[in-house]
Amino acid sequence: MTWLALDTWIVIVGALCAVACALPGCFLVLRRMSMMGDAISHAVLPGLAIGFLATGSRASVAMFVGAAVVGVLTAVFTQWVSKLGQVDRGAAMGIVFTTLFAVGLLLIVQAADHVDLDPGCVLYGALELTPLDVLFSVELAGIPIDVPRAAVSLAAVLVLNLTLITLFYKEFNISAFDSALATTLGIHAGAMHYLLMAMVAVTTVAAFEAVGSIIVIAMLIVPAATAYLLTDRLAVMLGLSAVFGVLAALLGHLGAVALPPLIGFESTTTSGVMATAAGLLFLLAWLFSPGYGLMTRRKPVAQPSLNPT
Repeated sequence: MTWLALDTWIVIVGALCAVACALPGCFLVLRRMSMMGDAISHAVLPGLAIGFLATGSRASVAMFVGAAVVGVLTAVFTQWVSKLGQVDRGAAMGIVFTTLFAVGLLLIVQAADHVDLDPGCVLYGALELTPLDVLFSVELAGIPIDVPRAAVSLAAVLVLNLTLITLFYKEFNISAFDSALATTLGIHAGAMHYLLMAMVAVTTVAAFEAVGSIIVIAMLIVPAATAYLLTDRLAVMLGLSAVFGVLAALLGHLGAVALPPLIGFESTTTSGVMATAAGLLFLLAWLFSPGYGLMTRRKPVAQPSLNPT
């Protein structure tokens, strides 16, 4: 297997995507709102499609803003349907995101003949092609390096997420575990909820082109859930989720390059193998976690030996 500069950029973009998703994903897991990431990742389609129709460009600011706004509105609509309709939150999510997703697909079909838009990439992304979309070039030690647009946008979102989590760490921490206590302490739990939803929406939009609407769900939830099995401390959980995201990106691309010839396939997508690698890491944690692992819990408890003397 020959490793090229393009392979390096594919792993970098995948890692940036995974880490940017994993950080807000930790709070989704702690709040037991994992399906909200699923809902937002699907519901941003109308915003993306409207941006495409309005500008005819995949790199438009209108696409990004429209999708982010629709993502936040998904959380708002879910709250409204749940409270005003007196239905379960899960049912409200299902009603909102399936409706918006269907509208988005209809708009994409309408745009397909006029805009450079592949419905397949909407679902699983085009991570392998991201190094070809160069934003600018830099020279390092006399060697020109082409920097992909996706790497820049995902790095910016990652920095944004890190900044918000650092600034509001205490508020996110308390709100995630006990919103009533947060309100008692003067923390606006509702504002923290919608700030988190905005983070998820913006991250989903930034990751959309790289890994698509389906794989982004895995990147939001699986590294965070894996870290959750290994620690009871939020700061450690955030760090571990980032590590697992990077590992998923690296193992995913290595698997996408090396595995297809071994099993008789011509090729596969890196984003799909990334999600598979993340799932395998979760499986290992679920089986062998020191505190919560299935195999650990099944170990017999050693009985104290009696001293006959």
